[in-house]
Amino acid sequence: MSRPLVVIPTYNERENLATIVGRVRTAVPDASVLVVDDASPDGTGVLADELAAADGAVNVLHRAGKEGLGAAYLAAFDWALGHGYDPIVQMDADGSHLPEQLPSMLAALAGVDPAGEPVDLVIGSRWVAGGSIENWPRRRQLLSRGGSAYARWVLRLPTRDATAGYRAFRAAGLRRIGLEDVHTRGYGFQVDMLWHARDAGLTITEVPVTFVERERGRSKMSLGIVVEAMLRVTGWGIASRFRRTGRAGRGAQPASSDGSATRRSRA
Repeated sequence: MSRPLVVIPTYNERENLATIVGRVRTAVPDASVLVVDDASPDGTGVLADELAAADGAVNVLHRAGKEGLGAAYLAAFDWALGHGYDPIVQMDADGSHLPEQLPSMLAALAGVDPAGEPVDLVIGSRWVAGGSIENWPRRRQLLSRGGSAYARWVLRLPTRDATAGYRAFRAAGLRRIGLEDVHTRGYGFQVDMLWHARDAGLTITEVPVTFVERERGRSKMSLGIVVEAMLRVTGWGIASRFRRTGRAGRGAQPASSDGSATRRSRA
């Protein structure tokens, strides 16, 4: 792993983009950045082009319109793999994922799990020891924690934070997932990717991070989006029970006692 790339999808994030890109470049100077903009009407894409013109480590992928977070990440992963980047990180543009915690995630990705297996995927987790959330009301924390626990239970996922969006992949791990089989485009994308990663036999580790609520701009999250994602998870869980050999039928191992790391058998 020698060419890290941080993928930052954007839609109307002009207020936050320059700051977050600058913090990434400071936290990990050898990392490149890929801004994936879905034709933001506020000019985020124009600003991204200006940042790229000023810094050769910043790249921009313009998309025709808003097609969902999952679609943006899948396009970015395809771009990153085609350009030889490794590892590949996904991060929100609004400052909720702290770039200053990226070195610890990359260090975990470069290591091994407790069983000595090379790590394929690191999840920046809010729900393991040492993880936290700042400036969220209690109701929203319960909704997030409950949604993650529900997805973990229904799909037998091996992590404490199933919906986390701060993740670092080895390129080889992304290739093993089979991205062409990931069809979710909205909020449920994070769960869908984790489900595919579990099935592909990736070794997954969680490290604690602090999630900070955005200070500028408007969150894209809503109760309706969360409910839609949970309905999808329910459907996946039901479907898997009726398949002779399906994702949930492969016997996912539980997380370790502190929820910090899990080992998956390699395919």
